[in-house]
Amino acid sequence: MSIPTLPSYPMPASAVDNRVDWQVDATRAVLLIHDMQHFFLNKYDVKAEPIPTLIAHIQAIKKVCVDNEIPVIYTAQPTEQAPQDRALLTDFWGPGLSDPAYLEQQAVIPELALSGNDIAQTKWRYSAFFRSSLKEQMKAWGRDQLIITGIYAHIGCMTTALDAFMNDIQAFLVQDAVADFSPEDHAMAVRYVSQRCGVSLNRLELQHQIQSTGAEK
Repeated sequence: MSIPTLPSYPMPASAVDNRVDWQVDATRAVLLIHDMQHFFLNKYDVKAEPIPTLIAHIQAIKKVCVDNEIPVIYTAQPTEQAPQDRALLTDFWGPGLSDPAYLEQQAVIPELALSGNDIAQTKWRYSAFFRSSLKEQMKAWGRDQLIITGIYAHIGCMTTALDAFMNDIQAFLVQDAVADFSPEDHAMAVRYVSQRCGVSLNRLELQHQIQSTGAEK
């Protein structure tokens, strides 16, 4: 019932055929670092791919975002989850972080620790928009693009991208800054976003688009 031990696999790097031609604009974008907590990463061999690349790419993306005045938001699931809060998640994944045995695994990994003006939001369901102030925060900033990184690609990351689309927010899934249960799940998430609700792109494409519109230029 809980998340299984996950296999190692190479981080994908192939080009993506997107249905729309949206471009990231540093003046419109927000970076989301999604659920990069010890609890979720510990399902992998963290010394094997795709995890080292995942972490390094999110670090690089965060730096270019901060340098170009793009706000950074983190999601993280809490350890205290009442049965009515966790609800149907328990049927699929068991108690998760509400199990006292995982109390020390709740934190975001130190390589991606919050800093500066970063904002942390509590994660209650697959979508980062559910029961959070993400939409309102983005509106307050006057921003309508969401860059999505983190884990897991075909669950929370893809669902957040779809929810962004439903809220008229352009979603950008960074295909080599997310990781998943398997290469097949990873590829499915990348393709779904690219064809149904957003743009899938790689880290270098993202950084080029940011730097062409941002504060550094």
